[in-house]
Amino acid sequence: MNVSEAFAAIALAAVACDGKLSRDEAHALRGQLEYRSIYSGLSESQMGDLFDNLLKLLRSGGVESLISGALPVLSVPQKESALAVAAHLVHADRLVTAEESALLDKLAAEMNLPGDEALMVIRAIAALNRTSLDT
Repeated sequence: MNVSEAFAAIALAAVACDGKLSRDEAHALRGQLEYRSIYSGLSESQMGDLFDNLLKLLRSGGVESLISGALPVLSVPQKESALAVAAHLVHADRLVTAEESALLDKLAAEMNLPGDEALMVIRAIAALNRTSLDT
C-alpha cells in the first residue's frame, strides 16, 4: 500500500465501519480526498481504480485490514491528517454511531501519536461539527 492508498483507506474505514455508506458520507469522502493535492490530479478512472482496490480489501478483510495495512505506511503528520479526516467523515451525516465512535477510539490508540494529540484532534473535529449553536 502506498501513501495515497493508505490515506484513502483510513477515510474509507471511517465511513464503512458502521456497515452503511450514506449519500452524505460518500460525498464527504470524495470531497475530502479531491481537496488534497495527492488526489487532485487523478482521473475519474484512477480514482475508480483506487476505490475498487480498497473496496476489495474491505470486502476480504474488513475495516481492520484497511487500518492495519494503512497505518504503517503513514508518517506522523499524515496520521494526524488521516485521523482528522476520519473524524470529519464520521460526523458527515450528523449522527455518530457507536461503531464510528469505537473506530475513532481504535484509530487514536493505534496511531501512537505523541501525548494526547489524537484525542485533541478528535475533540476538535467533534467541536467543529457540534450543533450547540442551534436554537
